[in-house]
Amino acid sequence: MKSEKIILGIDPGTTIMGFGLIKVVDKKMQFMQLNELMLKKYDDPYVKLKLIFERTVELIDTYHPDEMAIEAPFFGKNVQSMLKLGRAQGVAMAAGLSRQIPVTEYLPKKIKMAITGNGNSSKEQVAKMLQSLLGLKTLPKNLDSTDGLAAAVCHHFNSGKTVAGKSYTGWEAFVKQNEKRVKK
Repeated sequence: MKSEKIILGIDPGTTIMGFGLIKVVDKKMQFMQLNELMLKKYDDPYVKLKLIFERTVELIDTYHPDEMAIEAPFFGKNVQSMLKLGRAQGVAMAAGLSRQIPVTEYLPKKIKMAITGNGNSSKEQVAKMLQSLLGLKTLPKNLDSTDGLAAAVCHHFNSGKTVAGKSYTGWEAFVKQNEKRVKK
């Protein structure tokens, strides 16, 4: 009997949210889709968050992924940018959790390491390796979608392994693992 699962990968952002989907049949990856949600034209940050949530739910309702992998925010110098990115990530995670999809976060270096073998690879190197791994004919102009796809592939490569990132199977699991962050 064939084992089959679909993995949704998301690269959250408030300017561009990249996403990709793969199907895994008997441990073999098949490319399904990659695309991006363009948010540049919206000034209101709350509208952007609403659109991220709605698009993520739409992807889940359309493709019925079994699991979701998301790139975790990295620690940069600009605190405001990190806060915005964290909100975008949280909204995408909430969309997955609202549909009972297990969510796993991966640090950017972990994703790059899984795809190219080098945690300091460029976006272009990651995209080229994905093109080779999945037989993509062309690469998109913006590489945010390949970053989302890379999260899904990284998750597949880490299936069955202990994951350094955090994984949540629902709101209850999230609250249990983040008791200090929850106000009672």
